[in-house]
Amino acid sequence: MLETVHVPLGGRAYEVRIGPGLIAQAGKNIAPFLARPRVAVVTEANVGPLHLETLRAGLNAEGIDMVSLELPAGESTKAWPEFTRCVEWLLEQKIERRDIVIALGGGVIGDLVGFAAAVLRRGIRFVQVPTSLLAQVDSSVGGKTGINAPQGKNLIGAFHQPALVLADTDALNTLTPRDFLSGYGEVAKYGMLGDAEFFAWLEINGPKLRSGDQAARIEAVRRSVQMKADIVLRDETEQGDRALLNLGHTFCHALEAATGYSDRLLHGEGVSIGCALAFELSSRLGLCSQEDPSRVRAHLREMGMKVDMSDIEGDLPSADVLLDLMGQDKKVVDGQLRFILARSIGDAFVTSDVPKDTVLQLLKDALNDRA
Repeated sequence: MLETVHVPLGGRAYEVRIGPGLIAQAGKNIAPFLARPRVAVVTEANVGPLHLETLRAGLNAEGIDMVSLELPAGESTKAWPEFTRCVEWLLEQKIERRDIVIALGGGVIGDLVGFAAAVLRRGIRFVQVPTSLLAQVDSSVGGKTGINAPQGKNLIGAFHQPALVLADTDALNTLTPRDFLSGYGEVAKYGMLGDAEFFAWLEINGPKLRSGDQAARIEAVRRSVQMKADIVLRDETEQGDRALLNLGHTFCHALEAATGYSDRLLHGEGVSIGCALAFELSSRLGLCSQEDPSRVRAHLREMGMKVDMSDIEGDLPSADVLLDLMGQDKKVVDGQLRFILARSIGDAFVTSDVPKDTVLQLLKDALNDRA
């Protein structure tokens, strides 16, 4: 049941292998990349107990030794203190430029370890072993690495492509329902931004993904990864088309900042709410029919996703504060917010031509719905 998506970036080309049992088979997948039979693995406190020994056994089967570092779980890990700890540990392990570092975990670990690999000795190779749905379909592919700053998410980082991605779909069985659905927010995003046929497929097959259907999960990951790879190939360093992948994220990042990057709002939940808001904004601007935001919301709601700001527990700041937080987004150019809007499901585009008053009113209405 193994699927492979090739990312043909010249000298930085790599494969994304998708299917069950890949962590247990890590040794034979990684061995061809090694100059010596030794790897350093960085994971986190929730993932390590579930998958680290399986990875160790898979590596040992090919005669590969492994040293490992376990960081705390959670978004707060993706910041300077744990990044510094990771880099200094890798140096203590005498990791050389020809060696491989493995990122075993979700998006936080993949982003942090990828950034560490980008700067360590001015660049060493790393392998992504994403264990969450969100990481498998999004953050492990495309080479965007980094950490958060107090001023906002992912503001410190580098583009550094992995040498290989092993997306073990068996790992998805260890996710909580909430974590799985958080990843599903990114899966649905791909259909919304560029593939109406895929979105229609998800409307039918989404419940199968949620219930654990292996074939449906592999196909959803494959199609998501292929779409991301195609966009990355056109625009590796996010000068144009790649910004499409941020559909819903301008709203999402503001909401994440407003909730303190905490468990009040997982990233994929923010993406889900952000996509619903992006389609509502598109409709208010006369770009798409009102049927499109209704269909987006209906599908996300059917899957059990967060869709409205009222689904976020606790207080939220005012619309003006949220708009200010959106101004810290990486997509700001010359002080102008860039939005990813849609002409229809499957037809998104990037624009800075959005009246602030319209955005402010949308945020006010969304907050009023919480009352």
